[in-house]
Amino acid sequence: MSRECCIVQRAGIATTVQDLGRPGLAHLGVPRSGAADRRAAASANRLVGNAPGAALLETSGELELRIVHDCWLAATGADARLSIDGRDRDTGRSVFVPRGSDVRLHAPVSGLRNYLAFDGGIIGKPVLGSLSTDTLSGIVPLVIESGVTLRTGAATVEPVFIDPLPQRRSDSIEILPGPRTTWCTTESMSRMITDDWIVGDDVNRIGIRLDGPPMSRAVHGEVPSEGLVRGAVQLLPTGGIIVMLADHPVTGGYPVIAVVADDGVDALAQCRPGERVRFRRSSAAWQVAFSVH
Repeated sequence: MSRECCIVQRAGIATTVQDLGRPGLAHLGVPRSGAADRRAAASANRLVGNAPGAALLETSGELELRIVHDCWLAATGADARLSIDGRDRDTGRSVFVPRGSDVRLHAPVSGLRNYLAFDGGIIGKPVLGSLSTDTLSGIVPLVIESGVTLRTGAATVEPVFIDPLPQRRSDSIEILPGPRTTWCTTESMSRMITDDWIVGDDVNRIGIRLDGPPMSRAVHGEVPSEGLVRGAVQLLPTGGIIVMLADHPVTGGYPVIAVVADDGVDALAQCRPGERVRFRRSSAAWQVAFSVH
């Protein structure tokens, strides 16, 4: 059983439908995609009683909706205002919204991406088992634009009522060793975790570029194209690095010198150009994999 939930009045900034993506298809050249900040998306779904992988909206703000059926919703992720009929409501908690209400999710004050979940989850015709929009592959099962009506499934679990979830901030981001860690000098790998990195202007769902201390190679030459995973840290010819996010390609030709842990990828998905990032090593993993580091 499904129902009309809301009509998009204003599509907002970079608003897409996301779930947990399309795992297990990389051998066919299909990336996983899915929510850029998985933890924030799962939290929004939990608040309205959905399974963690239910489809929801990912947006960077200025999203306006007209609710056409009573529903519960929750907004998580970046620090942004949520208003219903002009009245501010808490993000990070479940909110009942009667039909006929106007919902607006404003542009974030800090952070980059918000998640808006509805009880029952957004439904539609999946592509390869998912409703996620993949900006790299051009897979768009549900287009979010003005005038579109979103449908949701039947709610099966009661919403969760807790104090508002705080926005997560991290002093440092954990990295694991990559398959080409030894392609960098020991000095460069040490400076990677002692110096700050600055988020560059190249930030999207595919990846995030970080500028900092130029990394020096210990091994020169080209790398044959090889598999990439979410969080892979590629070393660019300039000595800078790029971290792969949700819509990353399945292969790449730059050496992967490290891999960002899952929680760290969620944190990077909320970073804006100009912000500072600092890494820390997962000490046990580095000791096991590379005794020289």
